[in-house]
Amino acid sequence: MINVNKSAGPFSLILVLLSLLASSCSDNSISFNEEIPGGEWSRYNIPRFEAGISDTLNTYDILISLRNSYNYPYRNIFLFVKTVSPRGYSIKDTLEYQLADESGKWYGRGLGDIHNISLPYKSNVLFPDTGTYIFSIEQGMRQDKLEGIIDVGMIIRKAE
Repeated sequence: MINVNKSAGPFSLILVLLSLLASSCSDNSISFNEEIPGGEWSRYNIPRFEAGISDTLNTYDILISLRNSYNYPYRNIFLFVKTVSPRGYSIKDTLEYQLADESGKWYGRGLGDIHNISLPYKSNVLFPDTGTYIFSIEQGMRQDKLEGIIDVGMIIRKAE
């Protein structure tokens, strides 16, 4: 079973929504997002998610979810994803994802000028310990403010 809590802060409404989302999800999958204020992702705004893991027998797939507008000026995005285990061990990955093809057509699903995409982060993950795992996602595009990113999130689902 996986439980999700957003880190404490002034976002009590987000906490309530995440609690409702976590309780409505099956034991096989959870997802959560953080809205990026004004659609400009500051390099100092590092979304942080906590997932309580109690299942060390099954494997999971972890995906990163992004929602961007047509204002996003690039075809790709660089991310730094840090994971901290319940024992305090951490790993930081540098990732590059393609969000559009050479002609500028966005990947993923879209409605109007907004596009959603789920990007594979890790597959068949076996969580070695029970407890709270902390995930943080930082934009790595060498800009103080990255225009056009609306939401950033993560999906953890039981591997098929």
